[in-house]
Amino acid sequence: MLYALVSLILLKDFELWDDVGLNIPKPPDLLQLYRDFGNHHVTARDVVDVSVGVEDDELEAATPILGSVPVFETTPQSIEQCLIVQKLEDQISVLNSEKWSLMEQIQRLESEIDFLKNENFAVSTVYGVAPHPSLKQVPLAVSEDNGRYLDIKSSENDDKHGNAEETSLSLSAEVDSRNSKDDTLNSVPCKETEKLSSCAPSTKAAVHFDKPNRKLSPAFHQALLSFCRMSADSRLGSEVSRIADSEKSVMLMLGRCLPHIVPNVLLAKREELIPLILCTACLHPEPKERDQLLHILFNLIKRPDDEQRQMILTGCVAFARHVGPTRVEAELLPQCWEQINHKYPERRLLVAESCGALAPYLPKEIRSSLVLSMLQQMLMEDKADLVREAVIKSLGIIMGYIDDPDKYQQGFELLLSALGDPSERVVSATHQVFLPAYAAWTTELGNLQFHLIPTLLNKIEKLLREGEHGLDEHKLHMYLSALQSLIPSLFALVLQNAPFTSKAKLQGEVPQIEVTRFPRPVSPLQDVAIIVGSREQLAVLLQLYDYQLEHEGTTGWETLLWVVNQLLPQLIEIVGKINVASTACVHEFSRFFWRLWKTFGKIFTNTKVKPQFQEILRLSEENIDSTAGNGVLTKATVPIYATGVLTCYIQEEDRKLLVGFLEDVMTMLSLSHAPLDSLKASFVELGANPAYHELLLTVLWYGVVHTSALVRCTAARMFELLVKGVHETLVAQRVVPALITLSSDPEISVRIATIPAFGTIMETVTQRELLERVKMQLASFLEDPQYQDQHSLHTEIIKTFGRVGPNAEPRFRDEFVIPHLHKLALVNNQQSVDSKRLDIATHLFEAYSALSCCFISEDLMVNHFLPGLKCLRTDMEHLSPEHEVILSSMIKECEQKVENKTVQEPQGSMSIAASLVSEDTKTKFLNKMGQLTTSGAMLANVFQRKK
Repeated sequence: MLYALVSLILLKDFELWDDVGLNIPKPPDLLQLYRDFGNHHVTARDVVDVSVGVEDDELEAATPILGSVPVFETTPQSIEQCLIVQKLEDQISVLNSEKWSLMEQIQRLESEIDFLKNENFAVSTVYGVAPHPSLKQVPLAVSEDNGRYLDIKSSENDDKHGNAEETSLSLSAEVDSRNSKDDTLNSVPCKETEKLSSCAPSTKAAVHFDKPNRKLSPAFHQALLSFCRMSADSRLGSEVSRIADSEKSVMLMLGRCLPHIVPNVLLAKREELIPLILCTACLHPEPKERDQLLHILFNLIKRPDDEQRQMILTGCVAFARHVGPTRVEAELLPQCWEQINHKYPERRLLVAESCGALAPYLPKEIRSSLVLSMLQQMLMEDKADLVREAVIKSLGIIMGYIDDPDKYQQGFELLLSALGDPSERVVSATHQVFLPAYAAWTTELGNLQFHLIPTLLNKIEKLLREGEHGLDEHKLHMYLSALQSLIPSLFALVLQNAPFTSKAKLQGEVPQIEVTRFPRPVSPLQDVAIIVGSREQLAVLLQLYDYQLEHEGTTGWETLLWVVNQLLPQLIEIVGKINVASTACVHEFSRFFWRLWKTFGKIFTNTKVKPQFQEILRLSEENIDSTAGNGVLTKATVPIYATGVLTCYIQEEDRKLLVGFLEDVMTMLSLSHAPLDSLKASFVELGANPAYHELLLTVLWYGVVHTSALVRCTAARMFELLVKGVHETLVAQRVVPALITLSSDPEISVRIATIPAFGTIMETVTQRELLERVKMQLASFLEDPQYQDQHSLHTEIIKTFGRVGPNAEPRFRDEFVIPHLHKLALVNNQQSVDSKRLDIATHLFEAYSALSCCFISEDLMVNHFLPGLKCLRTDMEHLSPEHEVILSSMIKECEQKVENKTVQEPQGSMSIAASLVSEDTKTKFLNKMGQLTTSGAMLANVFQRKK
């Protein structure tokens, strides 16, 4: 029986015991010996020696079955057979070693193939090239987890027997037994190769541990080690007890562990997990796990701040570059779609930013369909300004990659919605990103000159037609600012379609572009140099552009001829329809014209733009009395030409041209008795820039010394507009001397015309000497006997006092304005002509109404303010009973306050007027002024104290 047992051992598989029906225990010593025997550490004789561990009754139970098993006799022949078996085992061992060596080589080659495959896929993703078919990954036929871990528990059991290499050796034996039927490795199918490689042990050298020189039994060792507290029963214990030995195993482990790690990391530090999450999501073989990881990424931080969102976006772009457009569409976009209506704006902001960041890595059909629809929905529905701003920027990026012409109209509608957004942030982003990107696409489609610009111009014309009784200035600004942002794209189109384009070669020294050649762009996308390619390329094109205009003309230059023959005439026509009194409209068009012609250059402006304006304005002496010639001078064409065309360039000849134009306009309007609104609009627009103050003063001095009193009168009125923005030094040196000169003009109308300007000086200037000079001049108007019957002069002075009194220097108001208003009220009581008396009384009423809210001392109130009001009430009793009711209420309350003030102790320097007229009372009074037809009973209660 002993020999039969040896024969069984030589079958190399203890499973045969069970197969043949032997339900007997296998002694651990015998098992270990078998392993050593299979690996040539012992001989057949050793097997015989250890077989004593099997009880005789156990062997007797196996006798009926062992009869069929070959039995070795204890003869020299049997010993020789054992030696033969041992040699065969040695050969098997050599073959096994060679097999494992080949399998290790296969593993290394597969790793290199995977690396090349990933590298090739990344390159193909960037350039839109599909990976080579030969590098397609073969799907695994077995679980990725199989055999890819070194089981610590197995090693533990083996260590108890004192062998350091048992884990790898037993693994080798098992693989060898599973694949013993294969003749050669080359005959293994692809799936089997994957299986072998996945089950192969690590190429890392085996770890050796020192064995104790002790004689303790393995059972004692096992019992002793059981006191080490280790747990592999839990999820975490299971992960800890085995170590991944390949890239795929690491990915699988990270996929299992990351969902449990993330919730336990502080919110402020979770961005540190982004590389791990992205790397795992990128390389993990299971789509479900990848989806879970990307879901974690987009939900990693509850409300990610700007820096955290940038980090997530950077990771998403890296992911997209690695995996390609198909997986970006299938895996990343669904995460964006899920959070499009998230309650936190930071999360929706992440979605909006992701759509733009991922645009270059998406399939082109998805860009123009799903992503465009997502952004459109967010633009229309999201209430957060920051989210809509991000949407606009992403739309701009989409417009840079979209190539479906059918989406052009949808893009135009989105552009109009963005321009009309109530948020200034969204509108600003539209001009910086969306509009330039859309203009670039429009240019490629050939629609810039034939659709986009004409459509915006038509909308402006429609606004002006419908706005005769009230222009929508917001929409006008919206359309005009859009046109302004299209100027760089238009000029780039003109350059790129010029006759000299083929000559634009970068050869030799590149000419320099003047720093002030172009207006400052609001965005890099509006920089002409970036649009055409480079600053060097633009410099060459500009040189050829100027030469072409100056020497060869525009024949055959279709894009530029469109500007000259269609755009410019339409713009001039539109300008003529603007209400010249609308300062905002004049300013908007002036800025647009300035940027337009500044961009097209000085030669173009001088040769193409100015001639068309001059032909329309017809500034010549023979047109002074011509109705047609004067009509256009009263329109907004004048200020827009002056401020939007003639100010594009500031050389001496340009300034002289501007001065001459303004002088001619002032002369022609004055001599033809036309309204001065266009000239005033020019002065207001130019006066806002201190660089033109000297120039405007030069124009006015021309009017001061003009031979016509009409021109001198116009000059005097223009000073009023200029004083507010001019420095006090210029006021003292240039303005006041000119006004003093005009105040002694032989024509009374010229002298009267200086009063508003003097009043404005009193309102804005702080220099004591200037104020005294102005006060003396006004006093001469009021006290000189020659002006006693000058109704127009008195009216102008009262109007000026009412306008500037509340804001004038307090001393000037107390010592000059209020006392003289009292005198004028007294004089008006003696006026015999009712029309003149009512006119003066009405202006006095307005002046007193304005001054009633000022600080007025008690003495001034008693001596001048109240007496003046009483004189005014006397006039109104006969001429305007409605006014008289209001004046009576004012006087009554003033008197009550003065009486109370005399009884009580003075409380500092508090104004009596401020104490007697409460804020509520003043508001009611000012509101009732325009409703003088209201019943007297109601008006009498305006100034009653609230109970």
